Amino acid sequence: MTENQGPSHKKDSTRRRVILVSGAAVAAAGIGAGLVATASAGEEKSTGAEKAGQGEACYRLTSETTGGPYYIDADKIRKDITEDKEGIPLTLRLKVIDSDTCKPLKRAAVDIWHCDALGIYSGYESMSQDGPGGGTPPSGAPTDMPTDAPTGAPTGTPPSGGPGGGGGGHSEPTDDERYLRGTQLTDKHGYVEFTTVFPGWYQGRAVHIHTKVHVGGKMTDAGYEGGHACHTGQFFFAESAVLDSARIEPYATSTTTRTTPTEDTIYDRSGVTGGLLKPTYGKGRMARGVVGSITMGVDPDETDDGTGL
Repeated sequence: MTENQGPSHKKDSTRRRVILVSGAAVAAAGIGAGLVATASAGEEKSTGAEKAGQGEACYRLTSETTGGPYYIDADKIRKDITEDKEGIPLTLRLKVIDSDTCKPLKRAAVDIWHCDALGIYSGYESMSQDGPGGGTPPSGAPTDMPTDAPTGAPTGTPPSGGPGGGGGGHSEPTDDERYLRGTQLTDKHGYVEFTTVFPGWYQGRAVHIHTKVHVGGKMTDAGYEGGHACHTGQFFFAESAVLDSARIEPYATSTTTRTTPTEDTIYDRSGVTGGLLKPTYGKGRMARGVVGSITMGVDPDETDDGTGL
């Protein structure tokens, strides 16, 4: 199971203005004292100028990415997207602001979707297991524990085309499962919060979460309809957090070769400006839960088709 590996982050910065700024860490109930924010060296560097009179640092970036082949037009309007999936509890707190004014965007629809702890996407389970980069869900002890600060060539073989590759195109769902997918509307302060699990990994991609932001539509009995998508992006995790997760069940059973953030060809290595979340959790107690937060700045007047081009 793979996705378009093209360097979409290098597109002309005049096409779109999108910002991603690290949000303040949010304390999660039950995580306890001694919270630690995790980040690998060099992964959180960002540049930008503080706008006069604004409390947020604003950036002009090209951080849209491909939506990949596994997007399903969301009809699941909900906060808790976990269903019955096992994994480390993750509270994902997002804020959406206008990239020109830094003012919050209220009633924007935010979609998120990601794989489970063993790299499987709902709606595409057969492709996850049988397509390039997939394989049967792993079991047993890991064959090679991941190491921090990798050097040399990527550990995973970059995929190309075929089922699961899609070249950024969309694939039709193969089943009716919809776990780890959901949509919510931002509040008057631009915030939305999801309850999910820490994603796993699969061949050729670093651990990530997909997102879309829609504006101009409305809520109906069938979900969010109308309007347009103004941003398609991905969130990434610091290598140290992924290493910690790899020591916890069921992640520890995975025998799939990992790709690190510095090896991933979609993450642009610009830190929070490229979608890097700052996961926060109790030292030595990641299994009890993680909180991740970030601010997304979008241009609500633009339209993004999710191709990353």
